[in-house]
Amino acid sequence: MIRTATPADVPVIHAMVRDLAEYEKALDEARATEEQLREALFGERPAAFAHIAEDDASGEVVGFSLWFLNFSTWRGVHGIYLEDLYVRPEVRGGGHGKALLAELARICVERGYERLEWSVLDWNEPSINFYKSLGALPQDEWTVYRLTDGALAALGA
Repeated sequence: MIRTATPADVPVIHAMVRDLAEYEKALDEARATEEQLREALFGERPAAFAHIAEDDASGEVVGFSLWFLNFSTWRGVHGIYLEDLYVRPEVRGGGHGKALLAELARICVERGYERLEWSVLDWNEPSINFYKSLGALPQDEWTVYRLTDGALAALGA
């Protein structure tokens, strides 16, 4: 079952964000607190949105997606950027990840958004194969750039 996240889900979302960061070998970079996630998802001006995957039998939270709107100047409409998609390892292959992505695709179609985009680490073959099985295409001609920490501060000064 896929449902919209509620404020009560913040602790489990935070835990899964940390699990994902550990899987991606970057746990030290996952500095967001539960309070920051609560504000980003449920504050006065939400910056992001989340969906929860629950196990049908137990009702246990087994995965989540966290996303925000982007905008295409070429298409002239919003799209969804999927920041995080995570399904607990012990239930992978059970359709939860596909259901989370299908919900985001449904939102795109319903709202007239023309893109659903995300990034995946180039060494994450299981995820890459999963995404390709859904018809997703890698955007090999684009390279992601990022400014953080000292470089961001220096440029912004």
